[in-house]
Amino acid sequence: MQQFSGLTSAEVQARVQQGLKNTEPRPLTKSTGQIIAENVFTLFNLINVILAIMVFTTGSYKNMLFILIATVNTLIGIFQELRSKHQVDKMALLSHSPVTVIRNGAPQAIAPAAVVQGDTLQVTLGDQFPVDGTVLATEELEVDESQITGEADPIRKQVGDPVTSGSFVVSGNALIQVTKVGAATFVNSLTAKIKPTQQNNSQLLRLINRIIKILTIIIVPLGTILLVSRFLHGVGYAEAILGTVAAMMGMIPEGLVLLSSVTLAVSAYHLARQHVLVRDLASIETLARVDTICLDKTGTLTSGALQFKQLQLETTRYTKAEVGAILGSLVNGIGDTNETARTLQAHFQEHPDPVTDIVPFSSARKWSGGTVGAVGKFAMGAPQFVLDLTPKQQADVQRLAQDGNRVLALVQATTLQTNDLQGTQLIAFLLITDVIRPDAASTLEYLRNQGVTAKVISGDDPTTVAQIAKATAIPGWQRSVDMSQVGADADYQALVAKHTIFGRVKPAQKERLIKALQANGHTVAMTGDGVNDILALRQSNCGIAMASGNESTKSIADFVLMNSNFSALINVLREGRRVINNIDSIASLYLIKTMFSVMLSVLFLFLAKSYPFAPIQLTPINSLMVGIPSFLLALAPAFHPIRDRFIAGITEISLPSALTVVINVLVIDGLGSLLHWQQLQLSTLSVLVTGFVCWQALILVSRPLNPYKTAIIAGSIMLFLGTFVLFRHFLGFASLVSWPLGVIGLVLILLVNPLFLGLQRVIHWLTTIVSAVWRNRRPAE
Repeated sequence: MQQFSGLTSAEVQARVQQGLKNTEPRPLTKSTGQIIAENVFTLFNLINVILAIMVFTTGSYKNMLFILIATVNTLIGIFQELRSKHQVDKMALLSHSPVTVIRNGAPQAIAPAAVVQGDTLQVTLGDQFPVDGTVLATEELEVDESQITGEADPIRKQVGDPVTSGSFVVSGNALIQVTKVGAATFVNSLTAKIKPTQQNNSQLLRLINRIIKILTIIIVPLGTILLVSRFLHGVGYAEAILGTVAAMMGMIPEGLVLLSSVTLAVSAYHLARQHVLVRDLASIETLARVDTICLDKTGTLTSGALQFKQLQLETTRYTKAEVGAILGSLVNGIGDTNETARTLQAHFQEHPDPVTDIVPFSSARKWSGGTVGAVGKFAMGAPQFVLDLTPKQQADVQRLAQDGNRVLALVQATTLQTNDLQGTQLIAFLLITDVIRPDAASTLEYLRNQGVTAKVISGDDPTTVAQIAKATAIPGWQRSVDMSQVGADADYQALVAKHTIFGRVKPAQKERLIKALQANGHTVAMTGDGVNDILALRQSNCGIAMASGNESTKSIADFVLMNSNFSALINVLREGRRVINNIDSIASLYLIKTMFSVMLSVLFLFLAKSYPFAPIQLTPINSLMVGIPSFLLALAPAFHPIRDRFIAGITEISLPSALTVVINVLVIDGLGSLLHWQQLQLSTLSVLVTGFVCWQALILVSRPLNPYKTAIIAGSIMLFLGTFVLFRHFLGFASLVSWPLGVIGLVLILLVNPLFLGLQRVIHWLTTIVSAVWRNRRPAE
């Protein structure tokens, strides 16, 4: 092949200064500064700082403890996100393959982003073009452009022919002159047409953010009104400030936001360690909600490699051993470098005879051949291109193909030249099959058991695809359709409802199939690795790219399977379900405090009394009854199907628990008036009973119990009660070992469960009535 010296270092530098340099890959994670800023500069942190300043003016500095806890929470969030970023960035670095360029007359490996216009690329089997270019020199270069066109047939390239970013070298090698870089390349121009979606696919995070927005509207005005009302009712400055701050602190469910983000970040970290790159944290939840997954055959169900299956002798002229020797000599003598040739070379390693008059494989002629020693002239290729098939031979080839085989014919010829093959007689059929991933069947079985339906969308022949689907036990593999026969005006919603296997699918059809599934009410994930998959991946609810795929495809996918390991989806699904199921149940713990704080704030607007809690007295409840247990529970295994009990948790746990707290606080206030208790006794009993209400809720959200959860529950109540002994003076509690405070406290604790159950039944009854009225009202509207 002709030699080229390529660019000099000075020429490369000049092109970089002119902006003729390839683009850097888009970062998959936020910068360190962004992570710190997003965790520090939040609305709730601002409110906490303002509340801390208000407490500072009272001189009760210990009541500023909440600002320390808020700081620790912020630091935890930053640490977990930075740890996740580090692992994800490390995986992202591994996902970028270097390219070889000729510079200063010598080859050197550089990052794709360092390629400049005018560079000379050196490509060989398996390489992917990161830029557009023109062939300078070639040795039997054949390119797979299926990533772009969806067509699986290799395309032979000659000197002067263009090559497109995103395509692969499947045979031969070449030197390529780079003509377009950066945004001008085909792949990047296609990617630029994709409108970035602003939709947050996370139902859970959307719901939490909606609650946060509502509370944002409530907290500041309600807190302000409460403070003014304290002054109007003659409450002292310090008591008014501390009570208002305690009320506003209780309304802020900042731990819930932190819990959600940190739990997702921890999941991303775990997945990165299992070689799954998570580009969007919310997508962890989305994949857990997927009920339909669309798979490509090559690279997902199969490894992309081939294996020799069988030599089927079709003549009595030679024995099977003699044919094996002929094949060994032929495939090793020709020296083709495509996947089929390498598979045969690995199987037929003995090559006793020299091969002359070689005709290498060409995608145009579909065969290769040569003269094997003194034995004769032989060719090997697609049966219909090397033989005039008899009806029987046609039937045999069709039957073998329907069994999922790639069928090649070995023939002996009288004339064998580059474009002339005559006098052929069939010697044998060679059967080659795709290598099915060993984990494909088990992964699909797991997904099926979890309620996820698999559909296969491929550019290959539907018969071949169906046989792979059969081998991997995909239900409905018999229901296949050849999309090349489907018109543009076809009913795609009916197609996706009826069929499981889609063969010969064009790139534009992939997106339409995904849209049709979504229109039928499905949440859809899609796996892909080609440029032709970009639009469909973006359209899907959750896009999954293989590490072997195109860089642009990986850049818009939600997940990248770094080992191209299909079974890694199991880990993603399990992580997503763990996050959703745990936060679904735990969220109700945080909302108890928010609800009873709002209720008490409204009630105390009209009461000439101090708010029942001081800021520091909420610390044992916030940390020991809610914060620490919830973080520990969020890490517990919970891989069962998603139940979406967030709203149910509010009505069944949060609301009755909050009402139980409010009723107990009012009862304690009434008893305090009768027994002439000071604020110290009132707040001590209020904290004690509220802690036990939250502890009961903790037990409820932890079901079903196991040793891990039981240890968390037992530890939390022991530590909570310990604060009344070890930190009584610091937290501002009265001694519970006194009459009648301790006895009344015990009675109120024993009544927590009956009161809660009664309120739960009343709320359930009212909800049922409201739901029935709403259902009856809607048709009338």
